[in-house]
Amino acid sequence: MKKTLFEIIKELQCDNGLVVSENINDEDDLINDLGFDSLDLAELTVIIEDEYGVDIFEKKIIRKVYEIKDLLNE
Repeated sequence: MKKTLFEIIKELQCDNGLVVSENINDEDDLINDLGFDSLDLAELTVIIEDEYGVDIFEKKIIRKVYEIKDLLNE
């Protein structure tokens, strides 16, 4: 069973010492709301590509959770 996007985000926040967001919503900005930096975004990309086979930054810069969900059709 694939991890949900929210599970991936929370796990990454926890593993990287960020404040874990209890309530993630589609409008959250990965940097401003969820605390990601460029290394966190790179790691997120790798995890999602491994889990879903989708490179989320292949065509454009992604900033919002809903943009990732749209790519994953989640």
